[in-house]
Amino acid sequence: MKWLKRIGVILIAVIAAGAGAGYWLLNDRPSLQPYEKLIMPPAANAPGEVRVSFLGVATLLIADGETAIMTDGYFSRPNLWQILFGEVSPDREAIAQGLQKAGVSRLAAVIPVHSHYDHAMDSPEVALRTGAVLIGSESSANIGRGWGMDETQIRLAKTGEPMQFGQFTVTLYPSRHAPAGFTGGEIGSPLKPPAGAFDYKEGASYAILVQHKGKSLLINGSAGFEPGALKDVRADVVFLGTGGIGNFNPQHEQDYWNETVRGAQAKRVIAIHWDDFMTTAPGAPPAPPSYLLGDRLMGSFDSMMAWLQANGEKDDIEIRLPAAWRPMDVWEGLQ
Repeated sequence: MKWLKRIGVILIAVIAAGAGAGYWLLNDRPSLQPYEKLIMPPAANAPGEVRVSFLGVATLLIADGETAIMTDGYFSRPNLWQILFGEVSPDREAIAQGLQKAGVSRLAAVIPVHSHYDHAMDSPEVALRTGAVLIGSESSANIGRGWGMDETQIRLAKTGEPMQFGQFTVTLYPSRHAPAGFTGGEIGSPLKPPAGAFDYKEGASYAILVQHKGKSLLINGSAGFEPGALKDVRADVVFLGTGGIGNFNPQHEQDYWNETVRGAQAKRVIAIHWDDFMTTAPGAPPAPPSYLLGDRLMGSFDSMMAWLQANGEKDDIEIRLPAAWRPMDVWEGLQ
């Protein structure tokens, strides 16, 4: 019996050591400290002026004190085990806390940039809580239908057609997801969670142009593009999805920059969708993915930053990181 007890103790020790090593590997991540000077400063409230808040991944709150719109509205953070082996579902408590933390009670529109779970899964609940219209592809509409939304609160996107929300003009343009193994696919019927993470197919992807009293910003939530789709689009500020940069074909990465940043004649690029959306807790400050996940799945954060800074220096375009959960004047200091 003694040898059985000893084996049991050894097994427990091995399991504990493995769990500890796994936790360390999933949480050993690059530091933001070397890039602190690139983080946008928070802006004071100014009636009628546009403020943009970065809430993680590709969720942006854009408001002028009278009207507010939001991309994605993703606040849930299912863990890696749920994503790979289980099911995911909107976390109502995390959504409520996220909206409260961002100071959101009413929204005019919620616009998922595409229909993967880390963009569109929470969008219907955000729309229901804020009275917003859900705008997106048929796939995003089917996520809304699966969550019980009424058709009157769902609007299918029409690319190239300006939409007016207060003083905001919002226009969607065709885009593409970054070239990854889970790119593509449609959600052909109402998707009712809990569901597999990979049941949330991409559907259509969009680049979003937001204009307000002579100011403009372009949002591209994933590191992909539709060739030529933005040829007539101009924006002083580009919120650029950078997840996976460093893992793709260098020609794709250069074409992506040319199509979304250089073509828009941008003066400033603010990186989004670079943060860990699998192991950070809901509402926690955005953090780079761990070395384990980043290097193998999402791209090395430091390599991505080097790529951004090299392109920015070459084209004389300012590179910034967003302040987390704090309103920013994203045009501040631009000529």
